[in-house]
Amino acid sequence: MRVGVPRETKSGETRVALTPDGAHALAARGHRVTVESGAGASAGLPDDAYLAVGAVVGTAAEAWEADLVVKVKEPQPNELALLRGNVLVTFLHLAANRVLADALVAAGTTALSYDTVRLPDGTLPLLTPMSEVAGRLAVLAGAHHLLTPHGGRGVLLSGVPGVPGARVTVLGAGVAGSHAIAQAVAMGAEVTAIDLSLEALRRIDARHGGAVRTLASTEGAIADEVRASDLVIGAVLVPGRPAPTVVSHAMVAAMRPGSVLVDIAIDQGGCLADSVPTTHADPVRRVEGALIYAVANMPAAVGATATRALTNATLPYLLRLADGVDDAVAGDPALAAGVNVRGGRIVHPAVAEAFGTASAPA
Repeated sequence: MRVGVPRETKSGETRVALTPDGAHALAARGHRVTVESGAGASAGLPDDAYLAVGAVVGTAAEAWEADLVVKVKEPQPNELALLRGNVLVTFLHLAANRVLADALVAAGTTALSYDTVRLPDGTLPLLTPMSEVAGRLAVLAGAHHLLTPHGGRGVLLSGVPGVPGARVTVLGAGVAGSHAIAQAVAMGAEVTAIDLSLEALRRIDARHGGAVRTLASTEGAIADEVRASDLVIGAVLVPGRPAPTVVSHAMVAAMRPGSVLVDIAIDQGGCLADSVPTTHADPVRRVEGALIYAVANMPAAVGATATRALTNATLPYLLRLADGVDDAVAGDPALAAGVNVRGGRIVHPAVAEAFGTASAPA
């Protein structure tokens, strides 16, 4: 099969969907891998590294014309004309992007999204590594923007002897949230975790030996903690669906000037009412007196790390897809759950529900 790896065009994106090791594994099975020139440069992976393992370095058009196109981020507006009736595997986040969904349907593309590949136990194996990266980065980004030169309150996350650390509230104790909690604890902050799941809160309590304050999620609890926090991290995700809004404008308005909020769920529409997607070049916007960081590709800040973390998880699935898409999807329910669009129809039930339409059988 012909496998294409285009260079990412989303603003600030530094990741690439396939490492040279991955290209070597595909080539060793007889597949022709075409990598767009420069696709791996920002992740520290030059064209020569791909050529050395038997891949072809070509143009964007050549990469997009492959039978199986592998990306990191969803096709951008300038890439919609390149869609065709082949197979695309990437992070789609379709529930928050009707324009892209319609373009995939019109092009007859079979589109699989990493973020809806789901194992029987409910875990998301291809989203997990990026959630881990984003959770840790959220705390670092928050700490950065709390600094006075960046418009923040001038609060040091760790504090110093005699002065307490920052108050950090993490909304959601899933993969991203649990990694944000661990990072904030490691940096010496005073941390509160809020989640609907008492079992998730029990895991956080056990993992941190009671050092993290845990609260069951209610509107009142969220309002109280947001108002008192220096840094709020929104890590609420419903796979395949728009993120629920859990922080209202009134809650943000009640925060102290220079407080910071980070919305990890922005790819799915965001879990803060005031969230608007931002970029690494211009990452925050001021709402009332607070700063909201809502970069839609947070892991791109650490492209070398994130590329390897992502491809460690995706490569086994890509190998199966390259050997035969129909057989791979039919033989693996987790991979079948990743199919969002097929045969000119939206086939993922949650995505169809988000658009108010009926899904077609997968």
